[in-house]
Amino acid sequence: QVQLVESGGGLVQAGGSLRLSCAASGSLDNIGAMGWYRQAPGKQRELVAAVTSGGTIDYADDSVEKRFTISRDDRKHTMYLQMDNLKPEDTALYYCNARTRGINIATMYRRLGGYWGQGTQVTVSS
Repeated sequence: QVQLVESGGGLVQAGGSLRLSCAASGSLDNIGAMGWYRQAPGKQRELVAAVTSGGTIDYADDSVEKRFTISRDDRKHTMYLQMDNLKPEDTALYYCNARTRGINIATMYRRLGGYWGQGTQVTVSS
């Protein structure tokens, strides 16, 4: 089993920054790609950014790519999401996700699955 614990969420004004962290523990040998999803009230959970074990990175769209930075430190078993220039539309519950080896980023966009953290709330006020 794999346990994921997010931290770093909070309330911030538009234009501000937050850094989310996801600490992984347990049986990590078979973990491959990891990512951050978010879910706003009344909306589906969506992938925001993902990083493979080999370092390939993908962002959901240009707006996210210009403002967010995903990274992972496998020595510390931790993944990060640096979020700058936050906008009210970024308000959501952010989830850490880890997939087993063999699951690629394209699949992460199409299908929910793998291991999940409990989520951390990000609220951006205008």
